[in-house]
Amino acid sequence: MKTRVTGLGGIFFKATDPKKVGAWYKKHLGLPVEVWGGTSFQWRDAKRPTKKGSTIWSPFAADTDYFKPSEKPFMLNFRVANLKLVLAQLKKEKVWVDPKTDESEFGKFGWIMDCDGNRVELWEPPQPKRKKKKKK
Repeated sequence: MKTRVTGLGGIFFKATDPKKVGAWYKKHLGLPVEVWGGTSFQWRDAKRPTKKGSTIWSPFAADTDYFKPSEKPFMLNFRVANLKLVLAQLKKEKVWVDPKTDESEFGKFGWIMDCDGNRVELWEPPQPKRKKKKKK
């Protein structure tokens, strides 16, 4: 089977006090926690060093509905190259696929549940904007 996931997009978890947890990680582990409450680890692809990427770390409020229908306290986010294709393949394999998808300036998002009831977010990052060629 061809690999569907291209990397880890993020780790999201519930916290009773997300600001306090973010401050703890900033103080004790040096995480550069941003105003929005999490951090984005920037990196470059080893095979294509000009390709940039990021992995997100973010605590969520303990009462968030974002992980539903899972009752688990965390959610993994995996990068995929073609969200629509991956979701269609998973449906054929009888994997539970959330009928809702989302598209924004941050990319395309879809959700599935694994066999243990964990919500998994699949993320197709936005395509880099191409520079317009100047007319001669």
